[in-house]
Amino acid sequence: MSGTGADAGTGDAPEPTEDDWFSANRAMWDERVPIHVGSDFYGVEEFKAGRSTLHPFEVAELGPVRDRELVHLQCHFGLDTLSWAREGARVTGLDFSEPAVEAARTIADECAIPARFVSANVYDALEVLDHRYDVVYVNVGALNWLPDVWRWAEVVAELLRPGGRLYLRESHPVADVFADEELTVAYDYFADPEPLTWEDAGTYADADAATQHNRSFEWQHPVSEVLSAVLGQGLHLDLFHEQPFTVYARWPFLERHDDGTFWMPEDRPVLPLMYTLRATKVG
Repeated sequence: MSGTGADAGTGDAPEPTEDDWFSANRAMWDERVPIHVGSDFYGVEEFKAGRSTLHPFEVAELGPVRDRELVHLQCHFGLDTLSWAREGARVTGLDFSEPAVEAARTIADECAIPARFVSANVYDALEVLDHRYDVVYVNVGALNWLPDVWRWAEVVAELLRPGGRLYLRESHPVADVFADEELTVAYDYFADPEPLTWEDAGTYADADAATQHNRSFEWQHPVSEVLSAVLGQGLHLDLFHEQPFTVYARWPFLERHDDGTFWMPEDRPVLPLMYTLRATKVG
């Protein structure tokens, strides 16, 4: 979940529609793009100097990408997308935030990295992307912004060429049942068609940033739902790994290792904090 919010409710106001959900989320992300680009959290200057944002385990799990066409869905401002380009992939990044796409294009130009960036809702990807890909890549903090993971899986399957691979690295939904400061169960594990509504000022990259567009909507997607959606499209599951670490400070007591991963301290229970999935389109 978003980390510091609470269910705001809507009282007697009209129930928001899917368009309302996406409009609010887009406004929230649009406002935070410049904050993120300038933050120490993302380390854009270090990236420009040659640092990759990819973790060794995901490079190993996906396998070689040189000369493969890769599309990164919900790419934000593209550092992971461009890191795959540095691995030799021919990359396209897609995000619904136009400021994020513009920032990605600027960074690509400044680093002289060939890349294409497109602004669109992930559900509309097939309408704006004119060919199919060897790899669909999706990373942490993507599925929670989508109301329907089955529609997402349909898009993924259509974007892949026969023999192409989906690689998903996502936060484990078990971690999302707990409160934001402590291991107290606060939220449901199983999916609800209605989103959680959040009112969060600031951002995970800068908690003290002054922001105005603070309302957002998120959805919980259990592991079984994601697996069922992927398998339901006829993709072959190659690997599924649950990890006892994650790549951000989900709770303040997590311990950061030198490789940038965050782990439970020894006096806390070991929980699944992230999972990775690779699936191949047969044919």
